[in-house]
Amino acid sequence: METNSVSRDQYVRKLLDAYRQTPGTTGIVRRADRLLAAQLHQRGVPLTVVENALLLAAARRLFRPATLPPLTTVRSLAYFLPVIDEVLELKVSSDYFQHIRHRLRHWHSA
Repeated sequence: METNSVSRDQYVRKLLDAYRQTPGTTGIVRRADRLLAAQLHQRGVPLTVVENALLLAAARRLFRPATLPPLTTVRSLAYFLPVIDEVLELKVSSDYFQHIRHRLRHWHSA
């Protein structure tokens, strides 16, 4: 796993900014979220992995069948831990995440 090239404070700030902006979240950062972000940095989880996991989870939540009941708002960064672990194991091109980003931008502007 690649090591983080940014300081702990920069990593935590960037991660929490990404979390705040993720569709489906409250946009509120709590102490537990800050602690988890610091733990992810300590584990050496690349920031791009976390950003891609936030993106993937948001897309899954937004593009689910309309016939299903609505999901509640995400209130914790910990919600994304299983997806972060999943993205760490994925063997896909970064183009895949660019495609998801494009779809989310298009959906959001519609």
